[in-house]
Amino acid sequence: MTDNSHALPNMTADCHSESEARAARDQRHDLWFRRTVRGAAMLVLFLLASIAGSTLWGGSEAFRTFGLDFLTTTDWDAVAGKFGAVVPVYGTLVTSFLALLIAVPVSFGIAIFLTEVAPPWLRMPIASAIELLAGIPSIIYGMWGLFVFAPFMAEHLAPWINDNLGAIPGIGLLFQGPPLGIGTLTAGIVLAIMIIPFITSVMNEVFRTVPVALKESAYALGGTTWEVVWDIVLPYTRTAVVGGVFLGLGRALGETMAVTFVLGNAHQLSASLLMPSSSIASVIANEFSEAYTDLHRSSLIGLGFLLFVVTFIVLAIARLMLMRLSRKEGL
Repeated sequence: MTDNSHALPNMTADCHSESEARAARDQRHDLWFRRTVRGAAMLVLFLLASIAGSTLWGGSEAFRTFGLDFLTTTDWDAVAGKFGAVVPVYGTLVTSFLALLIAVPVSFGIAIFLTEVAPPWLRMPIASAIELLAGIPSIIYGMWGLFVFAPFMAEHLAPWINDNLGAIPGIGLLFQGPPLGIGTLTAGIVLAIMIIPFITSVMNEVFRTVPVALKESAYALGGTTWEVVWDIVLPYTRTAVVGGVFLGLGRALGETMAVTFVLGNAHQLSASLLMPSSSIASVIANEFSEAYTDLHRSSLIGLGFLLFVVTFIVLAIARLMLMRLSRKEGL
């Protein structure tokens, strides 16, 4: 009995010291884990600031030389040493807007078809086709747009658009122009085809998260498919849907090769969507290897900084919209 009475406190002390050592080890590992993930997050911010700073530094000569004229003039003459960013910025924004205008309704229709209408045997082939389209390299889209879609556009679509939509008072100026095939509208359509798989994938996934009980209750009350989608599915998933739309917009803003093939790469500002134009990415891709003066190279890098700023502003607006939607949902 005496031996057991001495052994019990020793066992208790050993267990207590072992638990303290385990707790200290777990705390140490948790500290390492927090520092690691914090370092990964800080690395993203560091890379973002480095990219912004390097492009701003690279374009500083152009900004010093031209000042605000770099943002307000349409001149782009490498021989004369005059550079303005209005045309590339305009082309980037217009083609991206056209891409969204086309892609969002189509993506919404595909996602609703897959989640609410399509029979089970048809969902998998369509979903696989969407994933396949998302994996096609952008240069393939550009080659298809130049060699297949642009001739079709020049022969069939552009003449019809010019003759019919171009005659509409007010907005007809947007659709008047020669049937060249390449131009702002062509680039917008090709971009729309490129971003449809991304937006569709996001919408399809978030629409599937809607509780079945909610939709079945709406159907039981006599709601149609459209009413269920508009009154149940969209309000439940609108935050994620907006995020998916702006994800596609970010892809469209920064696209290079596909736009370079079909936009026409002309430094001219035209209201007509049938006329060639240029984008920030296409100008950089076309001219950077041939820029023989420091001012020319600085102007191209300055365009890259402007693209960074435009993309940042667009994504910031998206984040503000999502926060506002989340706040309304909380209310």
